[in-house]
Amino acid sequence: MTHTHKTNSRLMLGKLRRALAIEGEGQERLDRIPAIIAESMDCEVCSIYLFRDDETLELCATEGLKPEAVHKTRMRLGEGLVGRVAKFQRILNTDDAPNMRGFRFMPETGEEVFISFLGVPIQRLGERLGVLVVQSKEKRRFLEDEIYALEVVAMVIAEMAELGAFVGEGAALSALHKQARLFRGGVAQEGIAEGNVYLHEPRVVVTNPIGEDSEIEHARLTKAIDTLRVSVDEMLDTAGASDKDQLNVLETYRMFANSKGWINRMQSDIESGLSAEAAVEKEQSLARTRLGQVPDHYLRERLHDLDDLSNRLLRILTGQGEKTGAELPENPILIARNIGPGDLLEYGRKLRGIVLEEGSVGSHATIIARAMAIPLVIHANGITTEALNGDHILVDGEQGVVHLRPDEAVVGAFKDKMAMLEKEQERYSSIRTKPAETLDGEIITLTMNAGLMADLPSLQSSGASGVGLFRTELQFLVRNEMPKRSHLCSLYSKVLAAADGQRVVFRTLDIGSDKVLPYLEPQDEPNPAMGWRAIRVGLDKTGIMRMQLQALIRAANGGPLTVMFPFVAQFEEYRDARAMLETEIQREAKKGHPIPSKIEIGAMLETPSLAFAPDRFFEEVDFISIGGNDLKQFFFAADRENERVRRRYDTLNVSFLTFIERIVRRCNDIGTPVSFCGEDAGRPIEALCFAAMGLRCLSMRPASIGPVKSLLRRTNLSQAKTVIQAARERGDQSVRPAIIGWLRGR
Repeated sequence: MTHTHKTNSRLMLGKLRRALAIEGEGQERLDRIPAIIAESMDCEVCSIYLFRDDETLELCATEGLKPEAVHKTRMRLGEGLVGRVAKFQRILNTDDAPNMRGFRFMPETGEEVFISFLGVPIQRLGERLGVLVVQSKEKRRFLEDEIYALEVVAMVIAEMAELGAFVGEGAALSALHKQARLFRGGVAQEGIAEGNVYLHEPRVVVTNPIGEDSEIEHARLTKAIDTLRVSVDEMLDTAGASDKDQLNVLETYRMFANSKGWINRMQSDIESGLSAEAAVEKEQSLARTRLGQVPDHYLRERLHDLDDLSNRLLRILTGQGEKTGAELPENPILIARNIGPGDLLEYGRKLRGIVLEEGSVGSHATIIARAMAIPLVIHANGITTEALNGDHILVDGEQGVVHLRPDEAVVGAFKDKMAMLEKEQERYSSIRTKPAETLDGEIITLTMNAGLMADLPSLQSSGASGVGLFRTELQFLVRNEMPKRSHLCSLYSKVLAAADGQRVVFRTLDIGSDKVLPYLEPQDEPNPAMGWRAIRVGLDKTGIMRMQLQALIRAANGGPLTVMFPFVAQFEEYRDARAMLETEIQREAKKGHPIPSKIEIGAMLETPSLAFAPDRFFEEVDFISIGGNDLKQFFFAADRENERVRRRYDTLNVSFLTFIERIVRRCNDIGTPVSFCGEDAGRPIEALCFAAMGLRCLSMRPASIGPVKSLLRRTNLSQAKTVIQAARERGDQSVRPAIIGWLRGR
């Protein structure tokens, strides 16, 4: 790095600091910046383009282009050289702009005489804000030190925009974090909620992006890094030696905290005129940009680690604590990039809704949100940088839509929708104690899914006929160490007591794939959904399986017990697991412990292979539960975590329904009880079609029992089957249009 480079950027930032300190409207402040940059870089043109919305860039200030073009010239993301810089978040440096790919001539600006072009993205923590451009008549490629100086200034513009320095009346910029914003994401847990934003992680605001004294800023950074290193060392000292996953992350933290390259870059940024926190955030922003462009999973995880470490360093420098410090507002809606099951359980049922920038439909957070019936929207990109604590927010978990700071018209429509749903719930409560009996006399048993003690009160209020699936893995996932047998026994006893005699189906530990225990050695598998998981783990890690089976037997305390093994792919797996349970019952009897008065041992049919198992399997198994979520992804070869493919395939596809019907018919022929468990069981139209295929027991989340029961009680099942058969004969790909048309026609 040359002395000229340091002096130029520092001088430029000094001029900017003085210019921005002068009183004036937001647009006046913005207009001062291009003139200073153009003079400092010996260019005829400097322009600032900022986003008016997610897709449109607008010329907001310029030195050298026609002034009448300001707030008139606009372009789409990716359009022209400026649009390309914004889209790809990359610097563009050329001495022949008119002949560059993507060049767009804008005659209203008068830029045709300027052939040299340097564009630098204006962004903050990966969020696109705009583009800073310098142009020259002279044919020149800008030097590395000039590019760096412009990057530093772009960083300051981003921070000043975040602080509202350019906000004002008329043509000036609108205030950030004030406008209504719409976010579209994915549905992870259905339901709708209105409330106020609560940020899970703190929003660190850099209030002094330009440093006045580099020696002071160097000292501040050095002290903060020392504090950071000590905190990482302390975390390593207190981390359990068996927690290898956590140790690996902390070792990565230590590596970054001692990285000379990372520290040297921040020190260079300070030398160029930035404050210590602005230097940290500049490097963090570059890492966030790279994060979005790196396909390699390992590198993405390392960049995530660096991002988290940068946040810790910023909190030390700014004094802004690890948590927001804000009290939970009324009707809190949690906003986070991602969240673990332990943190989510700490909030408990206080939350009205959850919105995540990341997450997945099978993540730990999703499992907890479903268990607590809290609406959850995932993949709401950008919401953590836009939302502020206390902001009014509407979460539509039915459509995967989030309205932040909505206007009155949107609020009115949303309240109408909520009122309509409340009326529906009132109607459902009136049939709570009535059977799900169709018009032609078929009775469908509706049971509920659960995984937490807090779910059990829903057994009475929902009208469910028992618990068709109790997920035992949640108690393993929310801990940093293996739960003790006594703890599990106590929990299972409470579950059975709360069920008050109604049947509870305990699914044994279903881990692997998207559910990874923090205290088990992680498995590096190319396709974990089809890897070492569920029953495969239990049969290999027999100590874990035996401990859980012992806890279940003791919890029954001489009463009935129903156990179900997940992800059985072949007969031998079920036979081995059943033999293990029977052995544990014999051992408990020898110890003088009471054994279950009645034992039912079932299997989840989640792989197509099990549907073709020998008759002997269907004769030996006490019951079958079709695990719809996994079965559908394997049937269609479509990963349910992959948004690109999972929505391509309809549950009501003729092929899938025919497969379900085949399984039901085979079970009925042998006399094996069969049920369907999964998200689709809780969707009224899907539930109706499953019943038409012969299923007489469905298990779903408690909130779905009312809507499903309501539709079944108003429907003739034999007529529905006739509609489905007609769709098959016509060669329809899905029976959904035909069923919906028939229901509307009634």
